[in-house]
Amino acid sequence: MDKKITATLIPGDGIGPEVTAATVRALDALGSPFEWDTQHAGMAGVEHCGDPVPQQTLDSIRRNGLALKGPLTTPVGAGFRSANVRMREEFKLYANVRPVRTIIPGRYENIDIVLIRENIEGLYVAHEHFIPVGDDPRAVAVSTGINTRDGARRIARFAFEYALKHGRKKITIVHKANVLKALTGIFLEAGREVAKEYEGRIAVDDRIVDACAMQLVLNPWQFDMLLCTNLFGDILSDELAGLVGGLGLAPGANIGKDAAIFEAVHGSAPDIAGKGLANPISLLLAAGLMLDHAGKPELAERLRNGIQQTLMEDQVKTRDLGGTASTDEFTAALIKRLA
Repeated sequence: MDKKITATLIPGDGIGPEVTAATVRALDALGSPFEWDTQHAGMAGVEHCGDPVPQQTLDSIRRNGLALKGPLTTPVGAGFRSANVRMREEFKLYANVRPVRTIIPGRYENIDIVLIRENIEGLYVAHEHFIPVGDDPRAVAVSTGINTRDGARRIARFAFEYALKHGRKKITIVHKANVLKALTGIFLEAGREVAKEYEGRIAVDDRIVDACAMQLVLNPWQFDMLLCTNLFGDILSDELAGLVGGLGLAPGANIGKDAAIFEAVHGSAPDIAGKGLANPISLLLAAGLMLDHAGKPELAERLRNGIQQTLMEDQVKTRDLGGTASTDEFTAALIKRLA
């Protein structure tokens, strides 16, 4: 029997505990390789430890190097930064991986695109301030974005290596170098530099971000992988999710040298928390990415196939997908497929 892999489990807020419990049950049905070290963050972190990102949670992730995270809510008010951004910066999780694939036909058929987003630079460094004018202390807002050549090369190399590993053929670098000539121009330049190392193996082109957004609606099949700066990747990854049915059908991975955090990319949806209405598929698919990362691709594929069979063959769907199943009913149907 293989030794269990210890991983941090963060149930999250709102519907987080429900979708996390469903995911753990499904993984158990697969013969989960994980042993869970349960911690808190977000509002649950404030409730238990007085901090949206408690030190003991950070210590757990640092110790295990692997975490599965439900959706978090950042408390409103001065002094609280995004819990998600704090964790990305703390562990230098520079690569955000957002794959989207058609599971339920109807919107766009046969979508299969992976977006790679630089995760800790750009406008998300949050160097912001106000300039007072007259009696208005907030008359002018200033925000500074930072992209480094080393950071751009690092995420580009990650994207090209991902493409080789996963049999991808083309990477499109997304930028706004016609206007943001320095901030996104350096990203485009670094991407092209790295692309030369993979010439003949991975094709590369580039798109201005607004044109890319339009083309994703008109003809998404022309894209295989997108390589994006932080802000553009944040926006386009949600657009990609919309092509396949929404954020409830899209997983996310945040990967660095020493740690990786896998997550549902939707919000905590407090309005439906505790009502059994939550769709657990985003976190289930994130668990599939985590299985891939942990060297268990055969379990990951069984999980993804089970989800598709439950939706399309058994026609068991939660309400957001046009069905009537509760969270527990969907999970039970999935477990039958996985057992």
